[in-house]
Amino acid sequence: MKEEKLKDEKHSSDYDHPPHDDSPTLAEQAGQRKTVTTNLVENPLRRTSPEKTVANARAFAESHDLAEHADLFGRAALVARDPDQFEKLTELDDVERAALIYERDHKWFGSKMLWYSISLCAIGAATQGWDQTGSNGANLSFPQEFGIAGKGKDEWIVGLVNSIIFLTAGLIGAFIVDPLNHYLGRRGEIFLTAACLTATPIGSAFARSWQGLFAARFVMGIGIGAKNATVPIYSAEMAPARIRGALVMFWQLWVVAGIFLGFCANVIVKDTGRISWRLQLGSAFIPSFILLCGIWFCPESPRWLMKHGKYAKGFRSMNRLRANPIIAARDYYYSWVIYEEELAIARGSTYFSRLWDCFTVPRIRRANYGATTVMIAQQMCGINIISFYSSTIFENVGYTPVQALYASLGYGAIQVIATIPTLFLIDTKGRRTLTLAATNTFPGMCIFLLAAGLSLLNHSGSRGAQIGPVVLFVYLFTICYSLGEGPVAFQYSAEVFPTIQREQGMAWAVCINNTFAGILSLTFPRMKTVMTPTGAFGFYAGLNLIAWFMIFCFVRETKQLTLEEIDQVFSIPTKEFISYESKVWLPYFIKRHVLRRKIAKPPPIVKKQYKDEGSREL
Repeated sequence: MKEEKLKDEKHSSDYDHPPHDDSPTLAEQAGQRKTVTTNLVENPLRRTSPEKTVANARAFAESHDLAEHADLFGRAALVARDPDQFEKLTELDDVERAALIYERDHKWFGSKMLWYSISLCAIGAATQGWDQTGSNGANLSFPQEFGIAGKGKDEWIVGLVNSIIFLTAGLIGAFIVDPLNHYLGRRGEIFLTAACLTATPIGSAFARSWQGLFAARFVMGIGIGAKNATVPIYSAEMAPARIRGALVMFWQLWVVAGIFLGFCANVIVKDTGRISWRLQLGSAFIPSFILLCGIWFCPESPRWLMKHGKYAKGFRSMNRLRANPIIAARDYYYSWVIYEEELAIARGSTYFSRLWDCFTVPRIRRANYGATTVMIAQQMCGINIISFYSSTIFENVGYTPVQALYASLGYGAIQVIATIPTLFLIDTKGRRTLTLAATNTFPGMCIFLLAAGLSLLNHSGSRGAQIGPVVLFVYLFTICYSLGEGPVAFQYSAEVFPTIQREQGMAWAVCINNTFAGILSLTFPRMKTVMTPTGAFGFYAGLNLIAWFMIFCFVRETKQLTLEEIDQVFSIPTKEFISYESKVWLPYFIKRHVLRRKIAKPPPIVKKQYKDEGSREL
């Protein structure tokens, strides 16, 4: 935002334009609260009078090939200026007012095209889960097929074959997102990567050597990285702010659904003999093929079209994604207003300069801290040692190969079931709350993963007494992951970057996530031999606590804010944010929820500004 430079220089929450006369000033709020400076998420449209706001919106429409909608944009701008006071606007007709009231009172209100597009993107997410579980089952037999089932060097080869899709996804695929999106658009890029991810699993199934399998998975990883960086952005740019978290979170729900379906395929083809691993790897083409066929029925991202100067097409696209033209015009015009302010402070004009902005521009750097943290934490927690190697782990415990496949199927089913409640919590409890909650996220994962590792040391008693605790604690660990870190990572990373740097920011986040997934997949076969499975589990249990601390310091709440308003959340300096969380929020949490004292809730560090109410807690 334009005010960001001033905030960064003064480390102040004041902004150049004063709030509305009916609102208490920041100084007055500080005097009333006396505990912390409050930062307001400012609505730029409130800097001008209602009459000027209408005139500006009409001028926007007339200068961007939308003259026939000039009156609509004038009314929509008034709604965007005071979103909670629209019922008082006499300029709205009865149909528009009814549509806005229905949207306000029905959280999941949206057009059929919005639901179709989000659902199709969710199916695309299933390709990632299916790919990694195909190799999970194939690990039981393809090493024997290619004579690499031994120790030492063979373990590194198996790890390399498994991990290469994540290494190329992070180091190559994620960084071709910007040029692909620039020339093909969000939709075209998704089509191309879907074609890649349809062909490469089939190629994996026909491999005649481990080198051939490696080559097919090398190319597959490039497609996965490019898709992983674009699909969440596409979903985030289409979704309304009030339910963006839940809609984009379909990504994670369908990743785990893909994991489950991949385990189902592993079980279905288990009795096909020597070709079972080929069918397990090849079956991953199914969700990609559905995505390939269905993406051309979706509209292009309105924000991408706006970014490329195609304003009329952008509004038509937004109109298809919203249930009423007044809602579409409100969201589209407000996006343009903020986008213009982003352009005023944008530094980078080339791919690499925009990428460099992610580390040098204070607002974008803080978003990068948060996105990088949630992405690396997803790997540090150790969930993917289960996703990649659960069948091998269960077989080593004492299960037969068939029993190991069924135990892995149970793991996949639990991930799906435990992820569903988060759909209803992510936009009410918030992203930060879900990842920090001590009862269901990193502390819980630490305890249960450590318990699973220690249970591997039990070699006495009945076979059930030896195996049962390991499976139980792995399942409990999975539930903790699915209620917090799992659903948040990709959703959070897709929304925190400004429009101009969104491709570069998401590319970096996907690079971090997939590269560390690749390192984990590469090293675990050898790690469990050198450190023993118990030592490996204990190592990742300890990383959970480090990840929890990183999230406490760098992940900020973004629930129910537009993508544009998130800009202002990250205008708060990191030092100020950490100081508030450690000196204000944490003492309150301990006194209120641990010591059970009835004390007043402290003022939040960020509030959203309203016309008649001054400000409101996010």
